Amino acid sequence: MSLATAVTKVLGRPTWQQTMLRISNPLKSLAFYQNVMGMTLIDTLDFPQWKFKLYFLTTLPKGQHNYNLTPGTKEAHDYMWSIEGTALELTHNYGTEDPSFKGYHVGNQGNDGFGHVAFNTDDVYAACEKMETMGVTFQKKPNEGRMKGLAFAHDPDGYWVEIVKRSETGKIQNYFNFSQTMLRIKDPKKSIPFYEAMGMKVVRQKNYGDFSNYFLSSNCEGIDVEEILSDAEAKARIGQMFGPVLELTHNHGTEHDDAFHHYNGNEEERQGFGHIGFLVDDVYVACDNIRTMGYGFKKEPDGGSMKGLAFAYDPDGYLVEIIKRHGIEFGDLKVDKK
Repeated sequence: MSLATAVTKVLGRPTWQQTMLRISNPLKSLAFYQNVMGMTLIDTLDFPQWKFKLYFLTTLPKGQHNYNLTPGTKEAHDYMWSIEGTALELTHNYGTEDPSFKGYHVGNQGNDGFGHVAFNTDDVYAACEKMETMGVTFQKKPNEGRMKGLAFAHDPDGYWVEIVKRSETGKIQNYFNFSQTMLRIKDPKKSIPFYEAMGMKVVRQKNYGDFSNYFLSSNCEGIDVEEILSDAEAKARIGQMFGPVLELTHNHGTEHDDAFHHYNGNEEERQGFGHIGFLVDDVYVACDNIRTMGYGFKKEPDGGSMKGLAFAYDPDGYLVEIIKRHGIEFGDLKVDKK
């Protein structure tokens, strides 16, 4: 039995809860993700002792949820560490908003692993026109390149934000919904079992000849992943999902090159993307399971100053945060409830 298949499932109902990106200026980034992309700021964690602050945003169903908690309060923490969906965690290190800061590494160069985040919408062309009037710039507009009808916008730090058409219009009331995070992988025979052990399911895979895409979903209740679908049907299914998928992109042949590796976004001079994170019922039990897969840890649950959370490595060396469902005492500066 290979290391990647040593554990078939991590105990404690792991669910994908976050994608972390470092940002230089929270005023600009929050304006973009809230005002342009329609996300809701559900919580913040401020650590003045370590000089950084975390902002958590997600897409809440329009008309179904009137969010009235104050970010940074215990009540917001309780909500955020219990969500069944996935948040975008924006990490601001104090001082990076200064114009002298050279910026973060946004990926998509050389062997960078992180590719982009994405949002679905009913009409990509109309959405991009609207975004352009709001000052958003583009890596690729929907009528450019070989793949018509999809676009890549820039967020304020230059991260690529893919704009994707939903498979059916009118069913999701939000103008945009957070729909994917893309990471490049070296060997799907290792990466897919790892994320399946973390409770995810492959809901679509597509071979394009020289590369393949694997789309994995967390919280798959109500999705019959055993159902045999055509690729068009599988594409339509994920194109109508409200929550995001993890898109793993495999460039064929990398699995045979022992020297090949992807940068994980945390190396010196290449910092930008930080990690993805999962909620579990018991961090210690989950880490015991993860440990048997053999990829190691950046931080064990009892390591460092923040006890009770961990950072594991996936097969490509991406950091995977393991967090207790309902949260722990993080030592952040709380905000008084209004």
